[in-house]
Amino acid sequence: MENVVLTIHLILALLLVGIVLLQRSEGGGLGMGGGGNNPSGRTATTALQKLTWLLAAAFIVTSLTLTILAARSAGSGSVIDQIGADPVDNAPAELPAGSELLPPAPTDAPLAPPPADAPATPPAANE
Repeated sequence: MENVVLTIHLILALLLVGIVLLQRSEGGGLGMGGGGNNPSGRTATTALQKLTWLLAAAFIVTSLTLTILAARSAGSGSVIDQIGADPVDNAPAELPAGSELLPPAPTDAPLAPPPADAPATPPAANE
């Protein structure tokens, strides 16, 4: 069902773009231009404009339908629940050889300043 609605939605999108591009530009924006002999400022609605409104309404309906279908199929579970993993048990069971953990550094002891004759950078490993 969702694939059918999505296909209709994509076809409507392409048709809507095509119909909008076929229409004549009146300039000025927001319906300010165009002129014509109509004293009220409103121009007659053409068939392309009616078709544009129809396609736009159908596009909105398919958008809302896709949203409802996606929300219905999403459920309330998280992604972790869907793949079946336990979020607490994500750590590896054993550490690989040679990767010993360092003891935690004491947090209450202040850091001592370096000695005055200490180099700015540590010596290279080959020295």
